Amino acid sequence: MAAAKESIEALKVAARAAEDAQATNLLAVDASEQMGLIDGFLVASAHNERLVNAVADKVEDALREELGLKPVRREGRASGRWILLDFADIVVHVQHEEDRAFYALDRLWAEAPRIELGVESEAAVAEVETEAEATKIITDDDVVGEEGR
Repeated sequence: MAAAKESIEALKVAARAAEDAQATNLLAVDASEQMGLIDGFLVASAHNERLVNAVADKVEDALREELGLKPVRREGRASGRWILLDFADIVVHVQHEEDRAFYALDRLWAEAPRIELGVESEAAVAEVETEAEATKIITDDDVVGEEGR
């Protein structure tokens, strides 16, 4: 089951608004198969706390004005580092660049289908190691070696 057309359109509206407010590195993911509770989410980066708040405000305004959507929950405004806007079917994450690098949602959701946003600031498809490539299993032979036995 893929994300609903209405949810994809809402993510595109949110992405355009975020980009208009100077957000960068926009990424949308279809999370309908993995989550079940939401169709997808958008992640956007901002350079500083003030810009994180401005991007979140712009996204919220655009979704309300263009599609009549209001968030059912908004978290993180006080810190200005990571604001989560929950619109029930979609979720928008606006993160300070440092927090985005630290929490690495892009890597966490690397295997989920991407939703093409058609905006200039869309994140490039990153090559992410698979779990097997990222984890090296060390055997006794690796540690001791043949000579050490």
